Amino acid sequence: MKDAAYESNPILDKLPEHLRQFIKPQNYEGYSAIDQAVWRYVMRKNVDYLSKVAHQSYVEGLEQTGISIDHIPNMYGMNRILKEIGWAAVAVDGFIPPAAFMEFQAYNVLVIASDIRQLENIEYTPAPDIIHEGAGHAPIIANPEYAEYLRRFGEIGSKAISSAKDYELYEAVRHLSIIKEAHGTSQEEIDKAEKHIEHLQENMGEPSEMALIRNLHWWTVEYGLIGTVENPKIYGAGLLSSIGESKWCMQDEVVKLPYTIEAAHQAFDITKPQPQLYVTPDFAFLSQVLEDFANTMALRTGGLAGIKKLVNSKALGTIELSTGLQISGQFNSVIEHQGKPIYIRTIRPTALSYREKELVGHGTDHHSEGFGSPIGKLKGINLAIEDMGPRDLKAYKIYEGEEISLEFEGGVKVEGTIITGTRNLQGKILLITFKDCTVTHDGTILFLPEWGLYHMAVGQEVVSAFNGPADLNSFDLITHVPSETTIKQEKSASRTQLETFYQQIRDFREGTNTTTSRNKVFKELQENYPEDWLLSVELFELAKKGNDSGFQKEIKAHLETVKQNNPKVGHLIDDGIGLIENEQVKA
Repeated sequence: MKDAAYESNPILDKLPEHLRQFIKPQNYEGYSAIDQAVWRYVMRKNVDYLSKVAHQSYVEGLEQTGISIDHIPNMYGMNRILKEIGWAAVAVDGFIPPAAFMEFQAYNVLVIASDIRQLENIEYTPAPDIIHEGAGHAPIIANPEYAEYLRRFGEIGSKAISSAKDYELYEAVRHLSIIKEAHGTSQEEIDKAEKHIEHLQENMGEPSEMALIRNLHWWTVEYGLIGTVENPKIYGAGLLSSIGESKWCMQDEVVKLPYTIEAAHQAFDITKPQPQLYVTPDFAFLSQVLEDFANTMALRTGGLAGIKKLVNSKALGTIELSTGLQISGQFNSVIEHQGKPIYIRTIRPTALSYREKELVGHGTDHHSEGFGSPIGKLKGINLAIEDMGPRDLKAYKIYEGEEISLEFEGGVKVEGTIITGTRNLQGKILLITFKDCTVTHDGTILFLPEWGLYHMAVGQEVVSAFNGPADLNSFDLITHVPSETTIKQEKSASRTQLETFYQQIRDFREGTNTTTSRNKVFKELQENYPEDWLLSVELFELAKKGNDSGFQKEIKAHLETVKQNNPKVGHLIDDGIGLIENEQVKA
């Protein structure tokens, strides 16, 4: 199957519709020769340096995943190879919401931002790009233990509950990443965006589950080290894909700490190099810490605290009762008594499910304005409704046609005539439906007969609370419209001409057009593009291979002038020249 956005395969076929909305075409023809040169420079530098300091899975994984040093990876080609290790890749536009990013991982799908950083940001960019994703994440997933950690992380992380402030921060970070990679953005605008992120980060309040698990993601998947504190190796994609940070992180100034669950409480700043990093002894230990963290999440603890997290998130979430009944919607309020929830209420469309499958007749069209129900045990009766067999229910008059008044511990009263009950396959009662029903709590009306039938959930406690719906088909989740998309600016005639020169030298190196005069291109660079350094480095490589010592000297002299005029790129030029000279020595 092939559509406008991507070529599918058995792994991608399993993706639910709401994730497919984030996929976009890679548009491989859109990469310029300058983009290809940026990829090649970073990859050559990385492979040379990282072969010494990265975990052995990195270099092995580069070969296994078919990632070329000379060409930006084509998603179709990557997918054919990734399929062999049970994974796939899709292109997206920059940052996508954290829950969606993690859910892709749960389906063994690598999300790749298909744009590539500008030459000006060759060492590091806060924007996700194909260097970060393709050269950083993809090679390491060839390690089976790490790949399972990544999948499991996605599975658990996508259930983490966010706060309303998390989404505001996500939008602010996305905005910064877009303007920082857009040509012509003023420093003033970048500073303003960075200050806004700083302000948000300082006023987040109690961190949400999503904030905490994102910290774990950052300190492992993005910026993780492995081995011993004294002799760590790199495996985090943020370090593997940044020629600046992969060197910086090995310095003594960067504090190395043993990785523990405490890393969940260590915030990070996406705009700056990291002052400390965490070292895991092995990949299996990552999974151990993840399970320890999952044990603290409402997904596994439920209770009043779990419901309150969902209320604060103001987003679609689910609670699961001890009967297995799942209520999915936007939780608006909870009435509590002695530290326990005794009545929950959702607003807006709500769906009821059992084992992730919507109950017939209890979709969002039926509960379009929300849902409310008592939780807990009946007052003065030791046996919970969920534990009553058919005879017990009859004895307590919880029976078809009976007019009944049920009072729960905590004071919620349900009064009405029972119509029917809904049971699971094991025969346990999940729902009781009333007509002419009034529900009150300490005199406050919660439901009136004229509102229609009342469906009372059965369950004495909330065993789980998590982000998103129980049944993905219950809600229309195809709603993602990013507030802004990556900026594609019109290229100037000068820029287009520079790209042409890069293409000519690329074609010459690859043997597809050897008639290009390299000296003529060099003269054009000197006269019209005095700030560009990368193409001169590529010309030096060709001069070196052709043993043209005069041309080499000329290029080196020019690059010295570029360094004097722009000292910031001096080490990049030196590294590029050094790499070429070392390769020649090895040859």
